[in-house]
Formats: sequence, C-alpha cells, structure tokens
Amino acid sequence: MNTLIIFTWLGNVILDTLGQLAFKRAATVSKEGEGWHYWVNLFSNGWLWVGIGSYVGEFLLWLAFLTLVPLSEGILLGSVNIIAVMVVGRILFKEKLTPLRLTGILLVASGVAVVGAFS
Repeated sequence: MNTLIIFTWLGNVILDTLGQLAFKRAATVSKEGEGWHYWVNLFSNGWLWVGIGSYVGEFLLWLAFLTLVPLSEGILLGSVNIIAVMVVGRILFKEKLTPLRLTGILLVASGVAVVGAFS
C-alpha cells in the first residue's frame, strides 16, 4: 500500500470514529424533553454538528480511498472502523466488551491484517 492509500484510510477511520462518538454524545446529552423539545435540544447540541461535519469529511475521504483501491479491499479495510468505535466507546462511554465482542474484534482485525498484508 502506498502512503496516499494509508493516509486516506486512516483519515477515514478517524473521522468515522469521531462522527460515531459525537452522535452518541449528542444523543445521550440531549435525552431531556419529549417530542418537539427533544429535537430542539438535539439540534442545538454542538456534538451533533461535529458528527455531521465528521461524516461529510469521512464521505469525501471514502470516495478518495475507493478511487485508490479495489472495492473488495476497501470494504474489508473499512471494517476496521468497527474496532475503533468499540475500543473508543469502551474508553469514553464505559461500554462493555463482552467475550463475544472481543472475539468479533479479533476476527475483524485478523481479516484486515490479512487483506492489508497481501494488497
């Protein structure tokens, strides 16, 4: 893999992870209120806009990444986002990593390593 592929891939992982975490934060902070008040609280939350901005950047990087690698490799390498979100979710939101989730992380990481090593 060349340097441009690695940087677009890492940027994609970082922005996707940031977007997921920002949406989680916005959803948990904005739980107050019902009906219309919930949506007003949610859309006035800065974390929601960080998430949206991250997803716009991630979308652009994803398009750039897919121009550089075959789709089958891109999808497999993109699955590392799942690992990043799980690990950072554990750190920031104290979410549980059950044995089944840890097994899943290991399987995804192994698949990404194999695809990365032979591309």
